[in-house]
Amino acid sequence: MATAVKRKTIYEELREQGVTRREFLKIATAITMALGLKLKMVPTVVHAMETRPRLPVIWMDFQSCSGPTESFIRSYQPSMQKVLFDMISLEYNGALMAGSGTAAEEHILKIMNEYPGEYILAAEGSLPLLPGALTIAGRPAEETFREVAAKAKAVVAMGSCATWGGIPAAKPNPTLARAVTDFVPPGVPFIRIPGCPPIGEVMTNTLAHIVIFGTLPEVDELARPKAYYRHRLHDKCQRRPFFDAGLYAETFNDEGARQGYCLYKLGCRGPTTYNACAELRWNGGLSWPIQSGHPCIGCAAPNFWDEAPFYARVVQLPGAQTTINPERVGAVMAGALAAGIAVHAAATVIAKGRIAKKPDVKALKDIEIGQ
Repeated sequence: MATAVKRKTIYEELREQGVTRREFLKIATAITMALGLKLKMVPTVVHAMETRPRLPVIWMDFQSCSGPTESFIRSYQPSMQKVLFDMISLEYNGALMAGSGTAAEEHILKIMNEYPGEYILAAEGSLPLLPGALTIAGRPAEETFREVAAKAKAVVAMGSCATWGGIPAAKPNPTLARAVTDFVPPGVPFIRIPGCPPIGEVMTNTLAHIVIFGTLPEVDELARPKAYYRHRLHDKCQRRPFFDAGLYAETFNDEGARQGYCLYKLGCRGPTTYNACAELRWNGGLSWPIQSGHPCIGCAAPNFWDEAPFYARVVQLPGAQTTINPERVGAVMAGALAAGIAVHAAATVIAKGRIAKKPDVKALKDIEIGQ
């Protein structure tokens, strides 16, 4: 039976790279902040980096566009470089590794045998049940996944294809695509990080959490990390004040769109989608789709790919934390705020003139939810 190989700790490897103690403490502090932890947790992070080795990661790509990998390497805080060189050892990734062919596949077996129960299997893309739809080194992808997952410390499903089936599973699902989480062997823990693609910082922070604490982060009922999937986009959206005021863009080039009004009537799925886009944003925190003027298509939600048309407004809104019915603005503003399911009014003419006085647009645009 193979035995685990004794490895150097993260701190020992950093020292060999010429990193001073002061620089090491700066790295630990930066990682603590990136994980959203309080400063009093810095000693915990320091201790973990002094006592834990870098985490071996096998990253496998199945039916996907490599979007999760692309997003991962663009993580801003912590950066992919910091996670890759300071915290994990990326042993296999078809898009990033130099090796290929037989040598690459043999390396997977080497890692499995040297680090049983210690490595993380990160998987992106769905797995097809149709015979011959996807093979790796002449073997069915499903078979390869089960084999690698069986010895993993945990499986991290990266992206909506891996978590829900994704675009390959869209009707009529010609390859009989399924989420990789459907094939995780019993007893192996897993976590879902949905998104098309998922946010880079969510992926790097999840891996960093596993390194620091030795366990998966707290998850919700769908096995998503609670820290990043506890809020609907609607709840944190900077356009939320316009929704509450009944101000909506009706087309992509009308005055409402130019003023930054709510995109609900253009099909925005923000009220039903859980993700951290409004908080972390994309491209180093620069922007995100709704801020850029495009409605959310709900890419982190199960089965979003079959929810077309994407530019038709959602008929119903969940009651929790949704303060008003967008078609009954006048009634809401006149009385108590209503929490419930939004329904469309049969006569659109009733909606005209409901708001006696429009709120100051500039003031509304300056409001940031949560501030």
